[in-house]
Amino acid sequence: MTQIPSRRLVLGAALAAPAVVAAAPAPSASASATVLRLAPGAPGSILSPRRIDQTLRRMVADGRAAGVSALVWQAGVERYFGAHGLADVEAKRPMARDTLARIWSMTKPVASVALMRLWDAGRFRLDDPLALYLPEFSSMRVHADDGRGERPAERPILVRDVLLHTAGLTYAMEDGAADRAFRAASPFERSPDLAAFSRAVAALPLRHEPGTAWHYGTSTDILARLVEALAEEPFDAHVRRHVLQPLGLRETDWTAPAALQDRMAATYRLSADGKPEREPDQAFTFASGGAGLIGPIDDYLRFARMLLGEGELDGVRVLRPATVRLMLVDHLDPAITQRHFLSSPGLGFGFGGSVRIAPPLRDEPPGAVGEFSWGGAASTLFWIDPANQLAVVFFAQKLPFDDALHRDLRRAVYG
Repeated sequence: MTQIPSRRLVLGAALAAPAVVAAAPAPSASASATVLRLAPGAPGSILSPRRIDQTLRRMVADGRAAGVSALVWQAGVERYFGAHGLADVEAKRPMARDTLARIWSMTKPVASVALMRLWDAGRFRLDDPLALYLPEFSSMRVHADDGRGERPAERPILVRDVLLHTAGLTYAMEDGAADRAFRAASPFERSPDLAAFSRAVAALPLRHEPGTAWHYGTSTDILARLVEALAEEPFDAHVRRHVLQPLGLRETDWTAPAALQDRMAATYRLSADGKPEREPDQAFTFASGGAGLIGPIDDYLRFARMLLGEGELDGVRVLRPATVRLMLVDHLDPAITQRHFLSSPGLGFGFGGSVRIAPPLRDEPPGAVGEFSWGGAASTLFWIDPANQLAVVFFAQKLPFDDALHRDLRRAVYG
């Protein structure tokens, strides 16, 4: 298991992927036409499996990804599955339905569900100080890029801050004083477990005052340590027992067994001459909440369907309906104007993912108000659209994160 050595590495400049194309079986689709609407009363568009399939084929044929797959579920029925290209270029192994992929930050919604189960059980309050359970966070300091230097934090980090990325924690994706301190400390690389990681992060200055900005960082990794402290068991064991296994995510975990290694997708980036370069596997030293899960596309669809079902899937309930509804709404105060890369005025943030709170701008891809979504560093993506009873999971293994693939998929889904 491991941690993420560098967010700057996985979220850097855009890359392309190989132009090798492998034939795939015909996509699955239901027979009945489905109308999707981006707002009540808005003109509808037909969900077209053919359009989605053509889009995925072009991604590979144009050399933008080595292999891709997508799974679309709507109104209780699988509407589309398709896979194109190669999961492993060197082995000439096709992308397939059972391909195992690293989902990176799509681990975060899973971790957030694990914490909210404990909230359902009354183990903490959202406005409790984090230090009540993790004492290392009791005397935080801030070193913001405001010329004021390092000073004591004006208020404590709250539990809701680590759910929302408003704690002031960083992944060192930029070059402020707190980012430089994080890089120098290298807590991912130097920590043997979550407890040590939490102590190392707590010893570093925050990038901003808690609750005053949205900044993507180690919040969900600290959230995982909070789960450990509240549940009194290792984070990965708790998630397996209370989230993965009850939902039937049988092949999702922080490691892939040796017997399944021949189903693992490789990760690629393009070299200067346009050829695919295989990325070495990154060894994770411990399981955490920010990244690390590996699994097949069907497993993650089951997780997405649980959220779409307000906490229940196939008769198994992991969260109360009201808790899921709480997770899927925007919790960012309008006064929070510093929002890192969450720059669209139509996007807010819930507990574990982004929330669409207004229709997309003209230059943005389509999306429905109320949508809950998040992606992973190697260009994976999922979203649920409760208004259309829609869940979509997209797999690619391309670094760095390629938002253009996601834009094209959204246009293909919504027409």
